[in-house]
Amino acid sequence: MDAVLAVFCAITGILNRLGTFLPQLGLRLLLAWEFWVSGTAKLHSANWFVPLQSQFPLPFSLLPANATWFLVTWAELLGAVALLMGFGTRLAALAFMVLDAVAWHTLYAGNGYNVCDGGYKLALLYLAMLLPLLFGGPGTASVDHWISRRL
Repeated sequence: MDAVLAVFCAITGILNRLGTFLPQLGLRLLLAWEFWVSGTAKLHSANWFVPLQSQFPLPFSLLPANATWFLVTWAELLGAVALLMGFGTRLAALAFMVLDAVAWHTLYAGNGYNVCDGGYKLALLYLAMLLPLLFGGPGTASVDHWISRRL
């Protein structure tokens, strides 16, 4: 019985050490990729926000469509780099949560849950993945962690 307990404790110790960086790093890399792809697609395509601008919730509907397009594009690109490096992670996560909530409201809410029907499933998954980064931080494999250790 002591051998089983020792193995369990050893495995738990390893998982606890990995848990300080690996889950957060995985979330950051996945989300950085997704938002980078979205931002580069916007950077190299025509503004499709114009017909949707009036449907954006306040205060976003008050901005000109070109300004919104510019802000969203660069928020996605810079936020993706921030997540990749783990620099300003909580701010990037919060910004992405706002973008995601606006997209959910404007594009997906009326289409149901199924992503194949243009539903909100993917937006919900992004929000769920951003929550641990907002509230738990980027993990130890990050610039934020390196800075916090030097303060």
